Order: sequence, then C-alpha cells, then structure tokens
Amino acid sequence: MPQQSSDPDHRTHLRQGAVGVTGILCFVLSAQAPLTGVAGTLPIPLGLGNGGGVPAVYLVVGVMIGLFSVGFIAMSRHVTDAGAFYAYVSRGLGRPLGVGASQAALLCYSAVQAGMYGLYGVVVQGLFQRYASIDLPWWVWTLATILLVQLLGSLNIELGAKLLIVLVVAETSLLLVFAVYELLSGGGPQGLDFSGSFSPSAFFAGAPGVSLTFAVACVLGFESTAIYSKEAKDPARTVPRATYLSVAVISVFFAFVSWMFVSYYGADNVQGVSLKALQDGDATAVVFDAVTNTLGSWATDTMQVLLATSLLAGVLAFHNGINRYFHSLGATGVLSPWLSRTNRQGAPYTASLVQTVVAMAMVIPFALAGADPVLTLLTWGGGVAVLALMLLYVLTSVSVIVFFRRTGLDRRPWNTLIAPLASIVLMLGATALALDNFTILISASSTTALILELAVVAVFAGGVVLGYFRQGSDGTDPEVRVPGDPVADVPATA
Repeated sequence: MPQQSSDPDHRTHLRQGAVGVTGILCFVLSAQAPLTGVAGTLPIPLGLGNGGGVPAVYLVVGVMIGLFSVGFIAMSRHVTDAGAFYAYVSRGLGRPLGVGASQAALLCYSAVQAGMYGLYGVVVQGLFQRYASIDLPWWVWTLATILLVQLLGSLNIELGAKLLIVLVVAETSLLLVFAVYELLSGGGPQGLDFSGSFSPSAFFAGAPGVSLTFAVACVLGFESTAIYSKEAKDPARTVPRATYLSVAVISVFFAFVSWMFVSYYGADNVQGVSLKALQDGDATAVVFDAVTNTLGSWATDTMQVLLATSLLAGVLAFHNGINRYFHSLGATGVLSPWLSRTNRQGAPYTASLVQTVVAMAMVIPFALAGADPVLTLLTWGGGVAVLALMLLYVLTSVSVIVFFRRTGLDRRPWNTLIAPLASIVLMLGATALALDNFTILISASSTTALILELAVVAVFAGGVVLGYFRQGSDGTDPEVRVPGDPVADVPATA
C-alpha cells in the first residue's frame, strides 16, 4: 500500500470513515439520476419496447442485478479498494484482466457522464431561455458545470454526499407524490391493471429486449458502492448494506413509478402515446403532461428545474466514482503515482483534474461538430456504457467464482458459485439483447454501432496489454489480500 508522505503535497490516502450507508446510497441513487431515468428514458421503452409491460422489466433487471450482487458482496468482504471492478477482477483473474476491466469501467462511467452532460446542457439552455431570456449554446452551460463539478470533486466527500442527499430527495419527491396519488386514486382509464404490466404476456409483448436494455442503463452505477469502501465507515458492513439497499430501492422505484405512468394512460394506450411523443421530438411530454394534469401546472416548471438538478447530481456522482478509479490505478502503479495524491480534505484532487480534462475531451468535439447533444452525445454515451457494463458484470462474476475456488475463504455455494453462475447466464442474455437492439439504442446506423461496439473491445484489450507491462515481479497485483488481514478475516455472514 502507498505510504503517506510527510510532505502535505504528496498525500495519497483517501479520508477513511468519511461516509456511511446513507451517503453511499445517495451517491449511487444520484448516478441513476431518477428523474432523468423517468422523464428522459422511460418514454423510449414505453414506445419502442413492450409498452405496458415495462414495469415488469425493471423488476426482472432488479433480480438479475441482485444475483450479481450476491457474489459481488461476498468479494467485497475480502477486497476494499476504490478501484472496485479493477480490484475484483484482478483478485480472481489476474492483474492484466483486472487492468482491462479498469479501462472498460473508466470508459463506461466517462461515456455515460458525457452523455448526461449533453442532456444537461440542453435542459439548462431551455431553462435560461424561458425564464431569463438568455440564449447561449448548450455547451456553454455544460463547460461551466464541468468546472463547478471539478470544484466540488476536490472538496471533502462529506460535502458531496450532503449535496447529493438534498438533490436526490428533491428529484424523487415529485415523482413519488404523483405515483402515490395515482395509486390511491385508482389509476386511469383501465384502473391500476396489475396484469397489464406484470403478467408474462405483458412482459413478452412487443420488443422486451429494447426495454431490458434501457432498464439496465437506468440502474448503472449501483456497483459504485464498492468504490467508496476505503472511505466508508465499517466497510465490511456498510458496503453490503448499501449495495442491497441500492438494488432494491432502484428497481422497486422504477417499477412502481413506471407502473403508475402506465396506469395513468392505460396499458393498452401508453405505447401509442409514447410513440407519438417520440415522433414529435418531445419524449419528456409523456411524463410532464401526466404530472401536470395530475398535480397542477406548477409541476411542469418544478420538474424542469429538478431535471437539471437530477443531471447535476448524476454527473457529480460519476465524477467522484471516476476519481476513485484513477486514484486506485495511480496507487497501485498501473497509471502515474501522481494520480494517487490527495489534498488536506482527503479528496483525490489530481485524479479530479484528470477526470475534468477527460470530460471536456469527450464533450468539446460534439460541440465543435455542431452535433445534437441528445441524439448523439447522450445516446452514443449510453450505448457504449451499457456494453462496457455488461462486460464488467460477466468478468466480475467469473472472478468471484475463481477467487473463492482458489482461496477457500468463503465456501458458501450460493454466494460464491450458484448466484454468480446464474448472473453470468443472465448477463450474457442481456448482452445479446443489447447487441441485437444496439442501433435502436444509439439511434444511429449499423456502421456507427459497429464502431462503438469495437471501441469497447479495443479499450478493454488495450487495458489487458497495459496490465501485462505493469505487473509486479510475481505477476500479481501488489494489493492482493491474504488471510490474516483485517478485511479478509471478516466473517461471511451476509
């Protein structure tokens, strides 16, 4: 492990015990950006996927991610590292594949963050045009916010967690008020119609693969619970609790809220309404109109502002997560040790600077090209992120099985073999569906889709090559835990 230098300019330690279950949960929920996932994403599976059966898809994805979490959490009891996927895959499959996973993770989070920056710029541009008569390009607001996020990312993680708590509560409250009102009022023209959303026939209607792909994208980020393990209070308990809570909250939230929107329009009508909104170029109308008609005209203005704060919370959460990856890769010698430096607040300020540069590098070309930030930056970033994430899930589940078979540190078959195997099968199936629907996902040609797909493979392969050159003399990760350390000896009780 890197030792803290006596020179305050060369600190490398993250602040330990800085964040608890609630703080980590807020980072995770912010990465999902709930209002963005509902207002910006829900109309797509409703219109292009399986319509009224979308709520069931969120529950299926919740089960799939829950199975993955079983092995993920078993591994977390023996690994505490801000690199998460990098550390986990390294422990089980060796450092080269672990470094490959780290590069895929950086691509995944950076791509989805860049996409969110594109949508954020458009939303804020519209707000200032409407309420302040200020008409500036979307990228001006995006670049200004990237600098704001850089400032917040260099401060104490507690400040970031507290800010995200406020934003998460604000953005989810209005959606929950609408959903609860709709539930208590008995729904729309077809009532609540449970079977119209949760029966097998509803699930398999239309194109469930499209809905499954977007549902997976909506829960992206739950695995970041492990990224904060070094800064968590009692990580052996905090990380498992935060992980299970995040999976349950995210999947149930999206299933419940989407069910209420389906009920508002009617399971037989919601697909037609959503398709029309997509064709008119105003997908958010599906959500905004329903909330406005139910709660009053004030809700439209409120939701537009909350959509901007939802996106801000999301990009800040991804900024913090990417920082921890860079810090871990610097601390273990994969990348420059300069990246492992922390400031007096225990924040990885050098990694934060690099992440800001990466964000600008991914946004500026789209601005210079005059590309539509939603139809290109958002959809392309989301598509790449989903593919990279599926690769990471499969690699991690394989690593869990290999690690515990080799070390014998945990002999529970469900936690270390059965659940991970089931996860691998389901993730491979989801990956096949994602690839089959990739051109729909990114709203682009098959040539563009192929280039983006190959980019994920190239980044992973490049990381594997880098890992071979950066191995220790024994070919292992220098931070591999062994029996007898305080993390590896935590009893497996979850």
